Formats: sequence, structure tokens, C-alpha cells
Amino acid sequence: MLTGPVPIHVHNVIITGNTKTKGYIIETQASEALKKATTMQDLLRASDAVNSRLKSLGLFDSVAITLDSGPPEIPGSVNVIIKVEEARNRVSGEIGAYTNAEAKSSSVEGSIKYKNLLGFGDLWDGSIAYGFDRTAEVSAGVYLPRLKTLVAPVTVRAYLLTQDLLTFSSYKERSVGLSVGLFSNRFHNLEYHLAWRNLIDPSQMTSSVKMQLGHDYLSSLKYTLKIDKRNSSVRPTKGYAFIAKTHIGGLAPDSQSLRFLRQEFDLRCAIPLGFYHAALNFGICSGVIFPWGSGFLNRTTSIPERFFLGGNLSPVCALGGPKASWGFKTRATSPYEPKRQIDDDNADVASRDSLGGNFTATALADLSFDLPTRWFRERGIHAHVFAYAGNVAMLTENEFRSFSMQKFIGSFRSSAGIGVVIPTNRFRVELNYCYILKKFANDHAKAGFWLTFSRPS
Repeated sequence: MLTGPVPIHVHNVIITGNTKTKGYIIETQASEALKKATTMQDLLRASDAVNSRLKSLGLFDSVAITLDSGPPEIPGSVNVIIKVEEARNRVSGEIGAYTNAEAKSSSVEGSIKYKNLLGFGDLWDGSIAYGFDRTAEVSAGVYLPRLKTLVAPVTVRAYLLTQDLLTFSSYKERSVGLSVGLFSNRFHNLEYHLAWRNLIDPSQMTSSVKMQLGHDYLSSLKYTLKIDKRNSSVRPTKGYAFIAKTHIGGLAPDSQSLRFLRQEFDLRCAIPLGFYHAALNFGICSGVIFPWGSGFLNRTTSIPERFFLGGNLSPVCALGGPKASWGFKTRATSPYEPKRQIDDDNADVASRDSLGGNFTATALADLSFDLPTRWFRERGIHAHVFAYAGNVAMLTENEFRSFSMQKFIGSFRSSAGIGVVIPTNRFRVELNYCYILKKFANDHAKAGFWLTFSRPS
């Protein structure tokens, strides 16, 4: 082996120790890669990859792969023996508090999981999330790894969601749905979504919201391309990442089915600077959504599907599309409509509803660097200086006729600040001071200290 490749032939793959897990589940993860090896060096590399792959399933406490000589009558043959020890504890759970930009400002989330109930490597889980602004979601799902008849893992998930958005957009949302993961690998993901949704507006204050009240349902396909070459999702110091999402709604011959085409892009790049572990992260995001069908430019899009900016989620972690912003509250930046005035001396006649937009673009820059104290460096605690800019606009219902790119860029909202970051295995904690560089009269933004808990996406 020291002088050159040693030719071999994998004669057999022997699996032992699996009492609950079906043997072909392990074979699917191992046999193809091992039997492709034509030299001892290739076989050692393949064995290491298979070992890591089997451990990542979460079904085994230990995995050991040994090589043995094959039948004497077949020169150069090798038998590969995979010995597994199945996990004794199949139940796990977690709970956490997070900041979310899209639907809620902050939430408490918990989940419980049960592994390998049927012996197919299946993972069953149930979760519940409650937002402090009265948003709640209950969901349950099952994950099946690649089986004999399946070319990719399959995920099925059912959920019940309630959102109280009266404060921001004068409506409540109730939806029940099902999502099915049709195909997934390292770079690609394809999902089907089916949901029944009801929008309620007890106040009846905004005409644009009032027009969309009632029942509709979503039948859609969502494709995601993700390439992430960064060295970390919590504190990236080198590499790049790119995400493109295509969401097509209206895959049902029914007038109540939401018909739209939504496209999002997100590009990130981290450049190491060579001192104090410093790195410059910058990114650009953009998204557009249109209804489809005859006369689509004269139609409107469903408010829950539109783009909203705000929520004070860390944009460094929020990889996946334009959502987050430093210093701006939930749904702080978007086209708006004044609420209907009512005969009440205590009513806030100046309040407005955020309606979202069809087109959005954002940009961010983040300079991170180590603190001089060794205690902080050993724990990954570091400082950062950041800047953000973004905007949302309406393009449907003939709004595109008055759209100007120069005016759109000139009305970007922006903020900057400095803060301390505490990275953990599950989320990123930031204590920032944000200064609003540019905002408009109806934007919900303020300068000051912000504390956020953000999960990498």
C-alpha cells in the first residue's frame, strides 16, 4: 500500500448486530459505495464514508467496519463486515426560545422524537411552537430514509397553524396542511404542499385585507437549490453560499386555489481578513412573486404569500431569502394602507396595515472579529459591526406602471450598528446596538439595544 494501489475485489458485505433495523436499510447506505472500490485505498476511504453515513442516521450507538479476506478460490477478494450496535434510547426531545422574522417576533418551541419505530430507519416527531404574539403551531411528521423502491428519502408532515396578525396587518390566519418531501439530496430539495387556509378580520378595518377574507387552499410545488461552502453557518469566516427557491402555486383546477409564481435568491460570501480571526460577510437577496393566468398583472397576490421585511432576526443566520433586518420590527417595512377610521375617541386613527410586496431586495455587510480577551476567544464570543439596507414594492394590480428602479433604490431603508455575538451549537445570540440610518414615517423601527436568538437556516 505504501508503493502503490493494491487491487482488490469486494466479494461480500456482511451486516451484524441489527435486531430492529431492516438489513437492506444498512445495505442501501453501504453496499453500493463499498462494492465500487477497486483498490484497498479506495475501500478504506469508502469504509470511512459509510461509517459516517450510518452514524448520521441516528439509529446506532456504534458502527464498526472491519475487512476480512474473501474465499481462497477468489484471489484479491475482500469481505466487508459491518457491525452495528442499535441505540438503546430511541426517544429524544428538545426545547428552545428563538427569534423568527417571518411570522413571529419570538417563540418557545419544543419537540419530541422517536427513532426506528418500524425498523425502516424511520424518525417520528411531534412539535409545538408558541409565539409571544399569540402565534401557535402544532405539527407531526415522519422521515423515511432511502428504501429499495425509493430513489430519495421521503418526509411527510401535517400541521395546524394559527397566526394573530391583527397588530400588523389586521387579520388572523387559520390553516391546516400537509407537506411531502418528494426528493432531497445535498443540493436539491423538492416538496409538495397542500393547505386549507382561512383569513379572518374581526375589525374589518382595511379594504385590501377585507377583499381577501375567507377560505382558500394552496396546492403547490417548492424547489430549493442550496450550495453552502461556508466553514460555519453560525460564524462564517470564509466560503460562500447560494440559495434559489422556486414556488409554484395553483396546481389544482379550482378557482379557490392560490395561483402564483414566487422566486427568491440569496447569495452570501465570507472573506477572511487575516487578523483577529476577522472576516467580512456580505450578501444580497431578492425575491419576486406574481399571480399567473390571464390578466395576471391586473390581479392581486395573497397577502400571506407576499414579502415582508423586519423581525430583528440576525441576517447572518437567515440564509434562504429576504426576510431579516437589524433594528426593524416584524413586518416593519412594506407597502401599507391606512385602517378605516371608526367613531372611537381612543382609536389610533394614524395606524396602518402592512400589506407586503411583490418585489424585494436587500443587502447586508457584517465585519466580525475576535475580542482581545483569551476567555472570550476560547468560547467563540466575538464582536461585529454591521450594516443593512432593503426595500419592498408592489408590482401587481397595475402598480408596475408607476414602478421606477431608481425610486425603489432611493427609498431603501437602512441601519447600522455594533454588537457582541455568542455562538452555540443550536443558535446564535446577539446583543446589538442598532442605529437607524434611514426610515420612513410609517416604518416600525427604532434605535437602541436588541437581544436576539437566531437559528441558522
